[in-house]
Amino acid sequence: IPESGHKYYLQFSTEDYRTGEDAGNCLATVLYPKKKSPPVVSIKCSHTKDQKEIQEEDNRFYQRIRHQSKPITGNNIPDSFGNIEPALEPVWALAVAGSSSIMWEKSTETLGYFLAQVKSVRQWIRKDDVTEFDYTVLLHEMPTQEIISCHMRLTWLPGRPLKAKHFCASESHGVDEGSGAESGSAAGPSAGKRANF
Repeated sequence: IPESGHKYYLQFSTEDYRTGEDAGNCLATVLYPKKKSPPVVSIKCSHTKDQKEIQEEDNRFYQRIRHQSKPITGNNIPDSFGNIEPALEPVWALAVAGSSSIMWEKSTETLGYFLAQVKSVRQWIRKDDVTEFDYTVLLHEMPTQEIISCHMRLTWLPGRPLKAKHFCASESHGVDEGSGAESGSAAGPSAGKRANF
């Protein structure tokens, strides 16, 4: 599209991340603007799962996280053999969802990202019902093969969208931009109780 950028039309199927079951089909348009900004995405999906069933799964997942006897912590998920401890599967699933917003924001027509590993995760105990986690995640940049380290703060409550704030750095490029001001993230690291935010 002259003066705007390149627009793509996509049709694809989706699957449940945990079970691999068919989750529906989607039609999408993606516009990569000429100026450096995230792609503009419009998407419509038909779901094979009932919304009530999805809400029940979310609630079971949430209760599992909320009823830990102590805060969840972990390192190197998956491990060097590709294994994830069953107790850490919920935090891995949240990392996949949260890091997808970073990958969407950083992706261009020529660069893509995949979640390679959760280097560390720590749950924060809150007095309200919201679950909150600090992550350090490693993203694999394609086609450069570079590994990008990002600090990510996730908050989530069933029935509401997952909120992710992030701050990324890479060894070769130094400090990179974080999530936008509309998300309320810090412009850089701060020396507060919760590192980087």
